[in-house]
Amino acid sequence: MTNSSKRVADRLLSVAQVAERLGTSERFPRRLIEERRITFVRLGRKVRFPESALNDFIAAGLVHPITIHTWSAA
Repeated sequence: MTNSSKRVADRLLSVAQVAERLGTSERFPRRLIEERRITFVRLGRKVRFPESALNDFIAAGLVHPITIHTWSAA
């Protein structure tokens, strides 16, 4: 499956669905659209998010924990 056919096969999510998945109000996904920080699709007056775009957005914000080494004095 190519990249373009994968994107076409993506499930499209509404603003409410994205907000629920992110645990935010609907204002946050709308702000992401306004600031062009996430890929979205316009369908007439409606806006939808490809599920892969949401997954990419979440992955881009992932912060990995740091490992702290404790040194013992011998």
